[in-house]
Amino acid sequence: MYAHPQQETNYDVRELRRAAGRWLKSLREQRGLSQRQLAEKVGVEYYTFISQLEAGRGRVPPERYETWAAALGVEPKWFVKGLMQFYDPITHRILFGDTDADTAGQG
Repeated sequence: MYAHPQQETNYDVRELRRAAGRWLKSLREQRGLSQRQLAEKVGVEYYTFISQLEAGRGRVPPERYETWAAALGVEPKWFVKGLMQFYDPITHRILFGDTDADTAGQG
């Protein structure tokens, strides 16, 4: 039976989401944006959505990846690769290897 990659015992989904939240927060802060400003740029009604993501609750919807990348001033491909490290670590490892250095800076 197929199970979602993050449901394997090797991965702590909650910790991956918290790590994704820290990564998103660092990108937002590097851009000098408040949560409210980022919410406006990505077209969400409530800035609390940004707060929830940064706290590790929820995910950036895939159909919004390009909008988020533009709002954060990064290349969409780099942004998605970074998110994949947290949202789908098995696929990320298969495609890109075990390194996470690419998410340290836009590359």
